[in-house]
Amino acid sequence: MNGVGIGQRPENRRQKTVKVMWTAIWLAYLGAPVNDLLHGGHAVGVQVLGWLGLLGFVVWYMLLIFRTGRGDRTRLVLGSLAVLAAESTVLALGLGREWLVLFVYVAIASGAALPPRLARWTIPGASALLTALALVVPGGTSFIAALLLPALLGGFAMTGVRELIRTTIALREARATVAQLAANEERLRLARDLHDLLGHSLSLITLKSELAGRMLPAHPDKAAQQVADIEQVSRQALVDVREAVTGYRRPRLAAELAGAKVALTAAGVVAELPGEPDRAGVPEESEAALAWALREAVTNVVRHSG
Repeated sequence: MNGVGIGQRPENRRQKTVKVMWTAIWLAYLGAPVNDLLHGGHAVGVQVLGWLGLLGFVVWYMLLIFRTGRGDRTRLVLGSLAVLAAESTVLALGLGREWLVLFVYVAIASGAALPPRLARWTIPGASALLTALALVVPGGTSFIAALLLPALLGGFAMTGVRELIRTTIALREARATVAQLAANEERLRLARDLHDLLGHSLSLITLKSELAGRMLPAHPDKAAQQVADIEQVSRQALVDVREAVTGYRRPRLAAELAGAKVALTAAGVVAELPGEPDRAGVPEESEAALAWALREAVTNVVRHSG
């Protein structure tokens, strides 16, 4: 996969690059501070400090954004946001109104990296600090309308994105749990089917093998018939196992009645069995359950009747 799903961490360099690029697109709004550094007429020393401050802000902001959806170490996130807010304040007071846009990123980082119960306070706090500085910085009042609304909307929108990521992660974990439970259920089904199938078939094969042994050498013809029956039962058992493994096996009541007659007769048990059963109105699932019950009952009789 080249992309990264919602709530998934990048697994390789390509995915990390894609995520960084998508996040970095929104840094285009830092064009005002960059333009101020290039054409604002600041001294060289001030420009160097401004570039270093802007670079540190961007790196810190990206680290916080990459924490989206992770709820651990809240105190560290709060401390990081405080550092970003303090840096934005210093840059705005020292370099001018163009740097007030940094508070929009502070609000967005708050919504992305903090739980909603905290973000609902830090986002308005960042917006209030933005407004207060706009009233102090020369010409900053003209920027209030353009920056205050994006700060509030962007911050609270990121809280929604964070909750979406959290929900997606929970759904993905639930899906994995359901898949694991389904796999376990399928293994149990297969184990039950194989137990019923092989228990019945192997009991019948053992019984007929004993009969064939007792018939030799006095009655070779009868012994040959028992061996032929053993071959037939073995082949049918192989077919049943294959069907059970593929999940398509549904035992039929008529077939189980016929098999019960053969097994009981070979065991010397006299049983009055009906002919073709009347299956009118019997659902397929119920017929399969009755067939399994009959097979298990006959197997227990053959094994334990003495």
